[in-house]
Amino acid sequence: MAKSYNQKMKLLYLMQMFLQETDEQHSLSRKDLEERLAANGIKSERKSLYNDIETLQSFGLDILYRKERPEGYYLASHEFELPELKLLVDSVQSSKFITEKKSASLIKKIEGLTSRYEAKQLQRQVFVSNRIKTMNESIYYNVDKLHIAIASNWQILFQYTQWTVHKEMKLKRGGETYQMSPWALSWDDENYYLIAYDEKADMLKHFRVDKMLGIQVVEEPRAGRDEFSRFDLAHYAKKTFGMFAGEEETVRIRFANHLIGVVIDRFGQDVPIREDGPDYFIARVNVAVSNQFFGWLTGLGKDAIIVSPQNIVDSYQELLEGILKVQK
Repeated sequence: MAKSYNQKMKLLYLMQMFLQETDEQHSLSRKDLEERLAANGIKSERKSLYNDIETLQSFGLDILYRKERPEGYYLASHEFELPELKLLVDSVQSSKFITEKKSASLIKKIEGLTSRYEAKQLQRQVFVSNRIKTMNESIYYNVDKLHIAIASNWQILFQYTQWTVHKEMKLKRGGETYQMSPWALSWDDENYYLIAYDEKADMLKHFRVDKMLGIQVVEEPRAGRDEFSRFDLAHYAKKTFGMFAGEEETVRIRFANHLIGVVIDRFGQDVPIREDGPDYFIARVNVAVSNQFFGWLTGLGKDAIIVSPQNIVDSYQELLEGILKVQK
């Protein structure tokens, strides 16, 4: 019985060998394959081994034979190409919301998608300026629950947190539970945000997913379908800064020509612009006016000046004057 069982496992062991032990630079000879199978208690004859390799080829594995050294069989193409895996690893390492512990776990799994030789090239380090890894280990499961709720058309319950000056997470509203209708997840400024409808307030709101605790799916139909059908997520993300909302205004801003790339990156290629002399252009943008918007503008210095409307010009000037007063 044991021998029969081992023989049934032969194809699986062979497939594992080709996936993990071979690539274009590393092959296994017939003798190598037979020795590895023997180490697992499986006897293999030459003819049956050839038949097994043909079976794996018919199944879809791109197994080739090389006569020149290193002579032997190898898997010519894996499910993922090495550059694709490197991109995945870089994305995991540079992602703020994935903890250090989870990053290491995910990268280890990604390494299993190629040979052990190419996996060594995935042990790389990406340095991202101003990146601080989150400490919330449950965010992956939170995201999964939210996707389930959205796909199932159900509401959710959760608690929401905020930082205190003592660097501790404190429950908002004294720990009161929020009941919301989740409609979409948005990725902005290296954070996951939930766009949800608050039935009591009759409006759409957004919440940082890593600050949500104890998410529960409630089998009650979601509310706010009409409101969300009128909601343009791409437009919302474009007009807000760091997901800080404010009163939406159409603002005309005068930029130096060298900032055209910054403007297009922020507002998209469809942003209306017109030349304003040889060195400047004026862009008309729809933004949620907030201190975060003013902060972005200030970072561009004297090469970005609000032209209109006058109430936004005045608000920006008041903010700058207030900063100068407390800075003295």
